[in-house]
Amino acid sequence: MSIMNSFVNDVFERLAGEAARLAQYSGRTTLTSREVQTAVRLLLPGELAKHAVSEGTKAVTKYTSSK
Repeated sequence: MSIMNSFVNDVFERLAGEAARLAQYSGRTTLTSREVQTAVRLLLPGELAKHAVSEGTKAVTKYTSSK
């Protein structure tokens, strides 16, 4: 379980760092779903990125419709 925790924390840190870098390049101070989605596409390989983007889009849609 400790190994899985370390893995998830590592992937999260990489994604957050890449998303922050992308936001900084565009001169923004806020991370949006667009930066996170781009970071996922850059860091995760092929089919894994497609599934992650699909699930993320579904989650954002569900969140915005419940507001």
